[in-house]
Amino acid sequence: SMMLFCGQQERNERLFYKLLIDNVEELLPIVYTPVVGEACQKYGSIFKRPQGLYISLKEKGKILEVLKNWPERSIQVIVVTDGERILGLGDLGCQGMGIPVGKLALYSALGGVRPSACLPITIDVGTNNEKLLNDEFYIGLRQKRATGKEYYDLLHEFMSAVKQNYGEKVLVQFEDFANHNAFELLAKYGTTHLVFNDDIQGTASVVLAGVVAALKLIGGTLPEHTFLFLGAGEVRS
Repeated sequence: SMMLFCGQQERNERLFYKLLIDNVEELLPIVYTPVVGEACQKYGSIFKRPQGLYISLKEKGKILEVLKNWPERSIQVIVVTDGERILGLGDLGCQGMGIPVGKLALYSALGGVRPSACLPITIDVGTNNEKLLNDEFYIGLRQKRATGKEYYDLLHEFMSAVKQNYGEKVLVQFEDFANHNAFELLAKYGTTHLVFNDDIQGTASVVLAGVVAALKLIGGTLPEHTFLFLGAGEVRS
């Protein structure tokens, strides 16, 4: 049923969003967590038609040209991943594309952003996942992850090309980057681009919203309560 429903996004986009908007609670777990994780794990073997834009190390020096190949011109939101820390599943490389695709479906269904104004992007710098490197159906570069200068140069070219092609106001959401890159990229581009990291700021803001809402029910002020943080995602308290 998950494959049928998600396939509907490609076949009949209008019907897909009508179904999603009318049945949000029931369908959210299918479009996003937890089913999206399973889809990412099996992405190579269920891959039919590409959704979203892939940018790889091989496109270094040509990223602006690659962006210009995307048929839609007026993009408002980009969700981008490099696939290194997909949910709790770890490094899924190029197969992480399911995350930006799923997250942008939520932008449209819940935030009212036109689907044509949303651009899912996966930056392929390789993968350290041996299982994927040996999988005949793996759709990404078959090499270990680029790191250091090579990695950050590619990301810098990407961020510059995005602004050049879509203007100052395009929102870039970093999604499922590994901890060591997530904080670095946010600090680097937070003052020059309209960016946020969903795993750091998105999660934190939702937790804070929950706490503020709870205070209205249980009373008292924020400093009067004690909070327990459990888990080890990208959010630091």
